Formats: sequence, C-alpha cells, structure tokens
Amino acid sequence: MAFAIKTEIREPRAKAFTFAAQKTMYGGKLIVAGDVVFVFASENEGGNGLIARGIVISAEAVPRKAGIARQTPRVGIAVRCVALARQPLGRDQLKRFKVWDDGRPETELNFKFYRQATNKIVGITDQTAAFLERFF
Repeated sequence: MAFAIKTEIREPRAKAFTFAAQKTMYGGKLIVAGDVVFVFASENEGGNGLIARGIVISAEAVPRKAGIARQTPRVGIAVRCVALARQPLGRDQLKRFKVWDDGRPETELNFKFYRQATNKIVGITDQTAAFLERFF
C-alpha cells in the first residue's frame, strides 16, 4: 500500500522531511518504514499541492492521551525524498472531481485531502499511486 501526506512544508526542495504527530485517516495509521509516500504541501499553509515522492525511513505511532474518548490516531514519520514533482497537482486541479463513487484517482485524492481539509496521512489505492507516479 502507498500513502500520501498533506501538511505544512517549510522547505519544498529538502532531501528529507520529518513530520511529527500527524493525523491519520483512511488507513494512514498503517504506514511503516519502507513505504512509498507522496508529499503534498498544504494549500492551507501556502503550499502548492504535490511536491515530492519519498520513502518512509521511520514511522512511530504517537500514544493516545489518557482520558480522551475519541482521538484520531497520529503517527510521526521521517521521509527521504527520492523525486520532485514535475507538474502541479493540488486543490485547483482536483476540485472538479466530486462524484465520490466514480473510481477515479483524482476523486480519491480530492475526497481524502480536500473534502475535510485538515492535514493528514492517508492510505491510497494502487491505482492512485500509479496515477501520481506520472507526475515525476
């Protein structure tokens, strides 16, 4: 399984990224070292969407806080960048894909990242990973 993360990116051309205590959804909590991850710079923090493909170097679940009933699982990951995106892919390119059950990779990304615009790590299908590979 491949993954994607949308979060604040301060240095888009970095050779490595560290993301602490990231929210996970849609299987994102299953991320482990060795997984492929597509990195999106969050437009909420001034980013431009897809910027890099990387390999997870380390992944560690963040312990839940005591006394809180409902908590979104969080994971801290370190990622080694292996390629930079050659063309843009973000909210502007994905917002027209709104038929949630059409099976398109663009729709999966729009649904998982922009329907609820919080930053997060998500699991993505093999079809969506192959689609994203075309941007590198």
